[in-house]
Amino acid sequence: MNESAIQVSVVVPLYNEDESLPELHDWIVRVMEENHFTYEILFIDDGSRDRSWEVITALSERNPNVRGIRFSRNYGKTAALQTGFQALHGKVVITMDADMQDSPDEIPDLYRMITEEGYDLVSGWKKKRYDPLSKTLPTKLFNAATRAISDVYLHDFNCGLKAYRREVVKNITIYGEMHRYIPVIAKWNGFSKIGEKEVQHRARKYGTTKFGLERFIFGFLDLLSIAFVNKFGRRPMHFFGSMGILMFFVGSMITVWLIAEKIWKIYMHQPFRNVTDNPLFFLALVVIILGTQFFLGGFIGELLVKQSVKRTGDYLIAEEVGEE
Repeated sequence: MNESAIQVSVVVPLYNEDESLPELHDWIVRVMEENHFTYEILFIDDGSRDRSWEVITALSERNPNVRGIRFSRNYGKTAALQTGFQALHGKVVITMDADMQDSPDEIPDLYRMITEEGYDLVSGWKKKRYDPLSKTLPTKLFNAATRAISDVYLHDFNCGLKAYRREVVKNITIYGEMHRYIPVIAKWNGFSKIGEKEVQHRARKYGTTKFGLERFIFGFLDLLSIAFVNKFGRRPMHFFGSMGILMFFVGSMITVWLIAEKIWKIYMHQPFRNVTDNPLFFLALVVIILGTQFFLGGFIGELLVKQSVKRTGDYLIAEEVGEE
C-alpha cells in the first residue's frame, strides 16, 4: 500500500497479551472495513514472554496491513509508543491498549474529530470505569494534580485510547514513563487544540493488569520533571542564576550584618565576639558558596543549551512561506 494513502495508523503497545490479540485484530479490521479506511496496525511487542510475537507474526502473514515490532526485553509502554510513532505512516494516529478494555468502535468518531473538527489530539475519557476503588481513587488524584500543574484540562490523562494528527507524534519525544503526559508535552510543543471524548471502558477479558500503584509515584515525578524541563530547559540561567543570586545576596547580607553589629558594639563599648565565633557566619558562608555554584551551574547550562541548538536545530516550525 502507498504509505501516503494510509488514513489511519493504529498503534498497539503490548506485553504478554497473546490471548487478546486475534480478537482485537479482527475487531479493528471490521471497523476499518465498515468505514472504508485505508489503515495499518502496528503491534509493538514490549519484550513479551508468552506467545504474543508468534500471534503477531501469524496476523501479519494473514493481513498485509499488520506490522509488528518486537523489543529484545521489556522497556515499558513509553518506549513502545515512541517506537511506534517513529515507524507509522498514517495521517491520523490511534493508540489503544491490547487488553480489550479500549473499544475500536470509537475510532471513527476519533478520526472525525481530528480530520473534520481540526483537533491536534483527542484523549479518551473513561467516565464510567470497571476498576476497583484502589485504582480509581489514585487515578482521580493523579489527574487532578496533572491538571493543576500543566493547565491542560482533561479528565483522564492516562487513557490509552487517543487520537493524534500525524504531525503531533512525529514532533514530540517521550521517554521514561511519560506516555501519561503526551497531551501536556504536545501542548507545550505548540499543539494546543486538544479535545476529549467520553469513551467506553470495557472490563478486562484476558490476562491481568501489568501496572501497580508505584506507577502513580513514578508518574508524579515524571510530571515534575517535564514541567521543569519545559519551563527552564531552554533557559537554565533563569532558574539556577536566580537561585544563585538570591542565595549569594542573602549570605552576603548576613555577613555584612554580623560585621556591622561587631563594629557597632565596639563603638558603643559593649561586649562583643569575633564574627568567626558566631555559627551564623558559617551558615552565611555556606549560602554564599552554594549561591556561587548555582550561578555557575546556570552558566554552564546555558552553554550546553546553546551548543545543543546549534547541533540539532530542534525548534518546531509550524509553517514557512516564500523561497528558501
